[in-house]
Amino acid sequence: MWTARRRGKATAAAALAGALLLASCGGSGDGGSADAHTLRLWHYEAPNSAMGVAWAEAVKEFESQHPGVKVEFEEKSFEQIQKTAPMVLNSSDAPDLMEYNKGNATTGLLSRQGLLTDLSAEAAERGWDQLIGPGVRTTSQYDADGVMGSGKWYGVPNYAEYTMVYFNKDLFAQYGLGEPKTFDDLVAAMDTFVGNDITPLANSGAEYLAHQYLYQLALSRADRAWVDAYELYRGKTDFHDAAWTYAAETFADWVEKGYIGKNSTSVKAEEAGVSFLQGKAPILFSGSWWYGRFQDEATFDWGTTLWPGSDLTLGSGGNLWVVPKSAANKELAYDFIDITLSKKIQNLLGNKGGVPVAADTSAITDPKAEKLIADFTTLSDRDGLAFYPDWPVAGFYDVLVSETQKLITGSEEPDAYLDALQEAYDKGVPQR
Repeated sequence: MWTARRRGKATAAAALAGALLLASCGGSGDGGSADAHTLRLWHYEAPNSAMGVAWAEAVKEFESQHPGVKVEFEEKSFEQIQKTAPMVLNSSDAPDLMEYNKGNATTGLLSRQGLLTDLSAEAAERGWDQLIGPGVRTTSQYDADGVMGSGKWYGVPNYAEYTMVYFNKDLFAQYGLGEPKTFDDLVAAMDTFVGNDITPLANSGAEYLAHQYLYQLALSRADRAWVDAYELYRGKTDFHDAAWTYAAETFADWVEKGYIGKNSTSVKAEEAGVSFLQGKAPILFSGSWWYGRFQDEATFDWGTTLWPGSDLTLGSGGNLWVVPKSAANKELAYDFIDITLSKKIQNLLGNKGGVPVAADTSAITDPKAEKLIADFTTLSDRDGLAFYPDWPVAGFYDVLVSETQKLITGSEEPDAYLDALQEAYDKGVPQR
């Protein structure tokens, strides 16, 4: 998100030069074709990310399998799609296929508004429901209230994602530190860096990283029932319970101790990732969506580990392919989804640092990619995917950003922070 995370503006248009064209006009609202020789595609993955590389190859494969049909790719950023999707999908300019953020507040909301195509029949006929496991599938299905986990298929993920601790092995070695295998190891490492005038944690107060740190702290004191109550409304969520209170108080304490920079309030996620890439921040807690980029750009030795001392971490199936209700060429869109789930594309995605959902594991030969997938398997086997904190209600992402910024500046105490979250959450939870 990630989650409403997330990635910097994609520059995929340049990467796909020659294979992709600029977008043209939209199609009819009944699924009929304005141009049966064109598939209009929107996504926001960076060209050197695992998904960007894999989907560029999928475009070539699609055009090879569909002579005379061209893919018209229109570059969008995550924020553009996040903010404008409801308006665009309710117009004649909707694409045939679009990457969209998963969860109740995003895909769930659009499904409830009648803006997305029900993919249930295609999922059954094309076998997507067999390829995609139950944990990843949670974000594909939404009920009549737009709540994920059951009901009709409105999106198809072709990768999974989860968060982890990225650490700069060279910097750790320079200060005599090993891999943080326990929570105490992590805290001790941060103390060492602070003692040497280094802010240990890369952070973005203006976007998702800050509240994802806080959510992970809460998850370390939570269980599956807690997650289901918060994310799926299967129980009462109390933001003053032990988990949320520990998280808010610990996060504020980490700011005071210098683990998180007080000057990170206005920092974007891209800047935080670059600070890790440049060797300025020795630790970044974030998602697998960075993995391929770090493989491609990092000039130092780095490693990853699951958040120590917690069975749960942020993660889910990846962002979804959704087909707008008004898409002109739905069959072409379904064919493209099929190709992204093929062994060829899944294996490529895995070797480029993504987490495939239908790869041949014996075909994943890159050592770092093997580690990425092995850790995901560990997490999946223990039912450890706990989704993202902004998912439960529409507009909660903005609340989390603004309120967590106040914790960083010290303008709000943890108790008041939790009050604000409780108020926004309770207003947004649908009456069921």
